[in-house]
Amino acid sequence: MTVLVVFFVSIVLYNKFNRMSENNTSLGNQQVIYQVASNLEYYIRSMTAIFSSVENQIKSSGELPNDLLNERLDTIFHTREDLVTIALFTEAGQRMTALPSADMRSNTHLTSQNWFRSAIENPNHLSFSVPHVQNLFKGEYKWVVSMSKGIKLKTANGEEINAVLLVDANFKLIDDLSRSVKLGQKGYAYIIDDSAGNIIYHPQQQLIYAGLKYENVEQALKYTFGSYFDDSTGVDRLITIQTVNNVGWKIVGVSYMDEIVTTRKEISTFLLWLLLAVMAFVLLITLYMSAKISQPIKRLEKSMQMVERGNFDIHIPIRRDDEVGRLSRRFNLMVNRIRELMKQNIHEQEAKRKSELEVLQSQIHPHFLYNTLNSVVRLAGTGKNEDVITMITSLSRFFRISLSKGERFISVADELEHIRNYLIIQKMRYKNKFEYAIEAEEEALACKTLKLVLQPLVENSIYHGIEPSAEDGFIRISAKVVDEKLCLQIKDNGLGIAPDKLRDLLTDLGRNGEGSGIGLRNVHERIRLNYGEEYGLQIESEREEGTIVSVWLPCVQEGVES
Repeated sequence: MTVLVVFFVSIVLYNKFNRMSENNTSLGNQQVIYQVASNLEYYIRSMTAIFSSVENQIKSSGELPNDLLNERLDTIFHTREDLVTIALFTEAGQRMTALPSADMRSNTHLTSQNWFRSAIENPNHLSFSVPHVQNLFKGEYKWVVSMSKGIKLKTANGEEINAVLLVDANFKLIDDLSRSVKLGQKGYAYIIDDSAGNIIYHPQQQLIYAGLKYENVEQALKYTFGSYFDDSTGVDRLITIQTVNNVGWKIVGVSYMDEIVTTRKEISTFLLWLLLAVMAFVLLITLYMSAKISQPIKRLEKSMQMVERGNFDIHIPIRRDDEVGRLSRRFNLMVNRIRELMKQNIHEQEAKRKSELEVLQSQIHPHFLYNTLNSVVRLAGTGKNEDVITMITSLSRFFRISLSKGERFISVADELEHIRNYLIIQKMRYKNKFEYAIEAEEEALACKTLKLVLQPLVENSIYHGIEPSAEDGFIRISAKVVDEKLCLQIKDNGLGIAPDKLRDLLTDLGRNGEGSGIGLRNVHERIRLNYGEEYGLQIESEREEGTIVSVWLPCVQEGVES
């Protein structure tokens, strides 16, 4: 949007500068031409004043010629360097007096010259001639502008005669004044006669006379002052005109449009570079402001995306105290609160699961106690007192280790002793339907384990593996250290587990099943809650071959609290 605004402003400025350039050129030309016209008008007024002074001296001198008049005219003549001739002629062309006092040339056709005829035809009217070479007198011939006027003089006997007064002014001053006019690099000014359209002055006068240059004088004669465009010469030009009122001349100024076009190009180039510079500056400022504003927002957005993906270990550094900084601070507070709530929820869920597992574990003991006592009653009824003693002794040891003074972790040796008493009781209850063996490495016996992890697994082997089988069973229990991990393994030769059931036995899909899955999941979840996801149960089974359940635990020598 900023670039578009700058571009639009540049176009407006370009059009405005173009119009101003044309207007300023036209106005500047008018001022120059007006100043030339004013200077020329002032000069003409001064020459007119000299002409009037000479006329007054002649009219008041009495009989002509006389020495006093000649002295006065000589004084006037030498006060101005631009005066070339002061002369008085009869209407027949005879010389009455003249300065300089040089001899006249013959065959000058005095009476037929324009200035003489103008004076005779318009008496009492001061006429100005076009520039011409003054050739009346012998000697130096100069370019002059002749002022002439027909006057009446009285002779000594009182008669009136018609005479012509001539004052020649050197054209060089007018030429210098006009030649100094510069309108641009190629522009110039020339002077025309308002009455006949004759060119009084032109800086290329020879080309005009030779017909090699043309000026549209007819068009210029239609204007008193002002400006217009002209292409009659094949070149676009701006013409400026000003009239010299007291002499009837027109000052015509000529300036070329290609120079104005060049000025336009310079303005266009300047505006183009200005536009590029402003656009570059605006883009740099925009990038800087965007970086200052958008980068913190992008960092905040990236952090939100990470939180959305579940990463709550995010903290945005606060480097500013503006809206983005305050928003980042609120975001950090929100993430911290979510993290705290998640930890609280995890803790509550773990506590809930532990309590549920402990309730499930507590339900095992009454069931097992009921079955064992029922077996004791049957043995006592049959008179097998030694078996009764063995069973009650094993039961007491079983519950002593189960209680373990409220400890949740016991040694592997105690856990194996616990399962040994359990197997003694179960073997007597099932009338020696199975045999068992317990093996342990010395290194493994010193390790710690959750208590009561083997009893539910052995119970599953008896109830679901060996009891339904027609053959006698065998249960092997071992404890060893493998790759710095404690491995407790229960192996039986029972019926085994079906593949479809084995696949979902330790997952949530197995919760809807019945039988061995409850005890297995109980042990598996207890281990993972206390030690982590990398530990737990590993079950291998094949139908009619048996089942191997491996319990993987960390190998530690000290008790671990979950």
